[in-house]
Amino acid sequence: MGLMGDVVLPVAAIAGAGAGKEKTYPVPASDSVNVDRGNSLIVVRYQNHVYAFSLACPHEQAAVKWVEKQHRFFCTKHDSEYTPDGTYQTGHATRNLDRFPVRKDGASLIVSLDRVFHSDANQAAWASAVVDV
Repeated sequence: MGLMGDVVLPVAAIAGAGAGKEKTYPVPASDSVNVDRGNSLIVVRYQNHVYAFSLACPHEQAAVKWVEKQHRFFCTKHDSEYTPDGTYQTGHATRNLDRFPVRKDGASLIVSLDRVFHSDANQAAWASAVVDV
């Protein structure tokens, strides 16, 4: 797909279901960015993969936002940039967006909020925090 020129990721607000440290979300039907402000996370479906990211930039914990025309997440404080899969591109941050562990259960995505993977501390766990769809 080249430089992601054709990427269209609509943005929607969502809320996770369930009590405790696991939240359940519908698996997105198509490529999209879904923000759950209440649980400070973002569910992204992109190129047949689903990820759950922390809403906070790893630099100083400011919120990140999706900017459709640039096909990137940006930190609202210092403009660090991240690709749709959470990979760091440029800015003050020093690692990728933090990922929550995820698993698929039928048409649902289960996100474990009791831990988060930092790409600089545990690259293998960060890379495996994805569901193929």
